[in-house]
Amino acid sequence: MATQAQAQTLVEILREDERSLLHEWLEAQLESTTMRSTLLTRSELQDQSRRFLDALKAALDHGGLDSASPAYEGVRQLLEEMSTARGRQGYTPSETATFVFSLKQPLFARLRERFKADAGELAATTWGATLLLDRLGLFTTEVHQKGREQLIIRQQEEMMELSTPVITLWDGILALPLIGTLDSARTQVVMESLLQKIVETEAPIAIIDITGVPTVDTLTAQHLLKTVAAARLMGADCIISGIRPQIAQTIVHLGVELNDVVTKASLADAFAIALRRSGLSVQRMKDSSASSIRRVRPQDQEAEG
Repeated sequence: MATQAQAQTLVEILREDERSLLHEWLEAQLESTTMRSTLLTRSELQDQSRRFLDALKAALDHGGLDSASPAYEGVRQLLEEMSTARGRQGYTPSETATFVFSLKQPLFARLRERFKADAGELAATTWGATLLLDRLGLFTTEVHQKGREQLIIRQQEEMMELSTPVITLWDGILALPLIGTLDSARTQVVMESLLQKIVETEAPIAIIDITGVPTVDTLTAQHLLKTVAAARLMGADCIISGIRPQIAQTIVHLGVELNDVVTKASLADAFAIALRRSGLSVQRMKDSSASSIRRVRPQDQEAEG
């Protein structure tokens, strides 16, 4: 087949003039405005280029110009590793694809020299090589984009975990301060973090503080109720604090029933309730401006109630 003959021509060029072609290709990459010498050394780039040429020769030998054939698995794997690494380093998709596209100039120069007396064969082989390198170059951009998306997703997950810390306020009292929007994905992280902490500490009381939640809609309220229900199944009662007037009005207008969930305006109020439930109270010391926490007897709690 004509395409197989073109593939063999490319293999011959890569083998016969590999050293000078590699040198010219390397210089083209180094001179490119997209090349970042601060992120990739010349020796690293040379090693990547040499490995690519070796893989390309083997693929052309067994798979012709069909970049989708199994023979190109080694080429695709090499480009995938390189594209993923460059994406993490901060390269753009176009900068990554330049690695492949810059091979055209030294390769086509040799094709012109070989077929200077045969314009038809020059055009056909050049076109076949162009399609092959274009497909491989586009493959690097797809891998690069996929890698960046996976990195962004992983960073978002890590940020969600960091933005939902479960704090031990006192022995047996946990606090979960929420900041930002509470969607389905974050609710899952919140619930897992809280339940894990309840298991670890065996805390009977958990305060969910929504002071940092900008708005509460029906979905957000449902997420909160699910978290409260999950905590109760683990043996912990929940108090929701940070109920501002606007949020209270919204909850009433939405018709959301919080059932028997205790709610407070501030974290301090919720903490005071949690202390009383734990048999503790806060009192100011007579000889100091500091405060102390003392255990309250059941009869004292009844009197205070």
